[in-house]
Amino acid sequence: MTTRERKEELRRHAAGLPQVETGPLFQRFMALPQVVEADTVMVFYGTGREPDTVPLIRALMETGKRVALPVVLPHRGMEARQVLDIDQLIPNRFGIPEPDKSCPVVDKGEISVALIPHLMVDRDGYRLGWGGGYYDRWLVDFSGFTVCICRRGRLMEHMPREEFDIPVKLVLFEE
Repeated sequence: MTTRERKEELRRHAAGLPQVETGPLFQRFMALPQVVEADTVMVFYGTGREPDTVPLIRALMETGKRVALPVVLPHRGMEARQVLDIDQLIPNRFGIPEPDKSCPVVDKGEISVALIPHLMVDRDGYRLGWGGGYYDRWLVDFSGFTVCICRRGRLMEHMPREEFDIPVKLVLFEE
């Protein structure tokens, strides 16, 4: 089985995993020294089987953090835009809420911490996404701190990897 075939198999498996409470993981994320010290944090908007990140986005805003969310661009590119309110989000071509055009672009170098989505992740920080490569392209020259929150049943010992896969620096587990 090729790496791509193995990843597709894992995506099908991940789609059947149950939703679990993420509040404690969000609390651990908020308590990270890198987050406490950060001025600007990028967070994904969770959809489908991903965790609902709206409470986390609001909590970060309440602590005075500048919060950015990703916007997909043509040719599988991505940029970050600052949001001041959840009402500034509109569905993109995939149905994922993202900041509207009135939200200012945030330079990647201004983002201290980025919470990166995944379907599954391994202990080395290699993640399985939906297969579009948006985050791996964006992470190529990102120098900030990257984090995944790992819910029950989504940790693997070793994720199949390809040359373009970029690991996160920290995986927060439930344990």
